[in-house]
Amino acid sequence: MLLARYKNPLEIQRKYRNEFDKLFDGFFRESDIFPGQLYSLSPKADIEENDNEYIISLELPGVDKKDIKLNVDNNLLIIKGEKKQSKEVKEENYLCSERNYGSFQRTFEFPGLIKPDKIEAEFKDGILRISAPKSEEIKKKEIEIKVK
Repeated sequence: MLLARYKNPLEIQRKYRNEFDKLFDGFFRESDIFPGQLYSLSPKADIEENDNEYIISLELPGVDKKDIKLNVDNNLLIIKGEKKQSKEVKEENYLCSERNYGSFQRTFEFPGLIKPDKIEAEFKDGILRISAPKSEEIKKKEIEIKVK
């Protein structure tokens, strides 16, 4: 009769769960060799607010103006685009290729109401600048206090 060591089924489950966690953590973590690789197609943005408008500036280097689409749905601004490869790649000639290509999408929800028909966008030197005027209802109003 062969005697085998008893293994607790919960211990086996825990072992495999830990292995899967390591696998997915490694897959979704940024690479030490290529930092920022995972989120490289999500354009970085600066967002400003003043009394009259919201201003969003996105970095879109290498993206053609005709490949960018802006949509407004309720109080959401949706920016979609695609960075296309300019030439066909022959793998044997490359020592290293770190640039990424493909589609991206960013969505911004404004904290207050905007005038969708007055939104303006300008694309220059790889920077997309979007100006979304605030609705009259949310502009800050200064009220003078009268002293009696």
